[in-house]
Amino acid sequence: MQTDTLSIQFAALADPTRRAILARLSKGEASVNDLAAPFAMSLPAISRHLKVLENAGLVSRGRTAQWRPAKIEPLAMKGIADWIDQYRHFWESSFERLDVYLKSIQPAGDDGAPH
Repeated sequence: MQTDTLSIQFAALADPTRRAILARLSKGEASVNDLAAPFAMSLPAISRHLKVLENAGLVSRGRTAQWRPAKIEPLAMKGIADWIDQYRHFWESSFERLDVYLKSIQPAGDDGAPH
């Protein structure tokens, strides 16, 4: 069974270490050594996390001589943000309707503040 891209990306984002790696890469390219510094784990473990992020299309790896910098892929992140954004509009609209309703059932002269 083939898994859709968004499912693969959310699975990659489910891990806090991978989210921390993405946060670091949002500041610029970094080597595996740079990415491993704040974690109490081996370089191969960080490389495995990077591989998951690469497979999800969220990170790419370059090659400059011996250095293989990782960098964030902004278009992949934009796709996730766009998907989430449609639900943000739904919730904002729902909260606005709830606010109107709550104001409509509030007794006259009651501002809702505790007395």
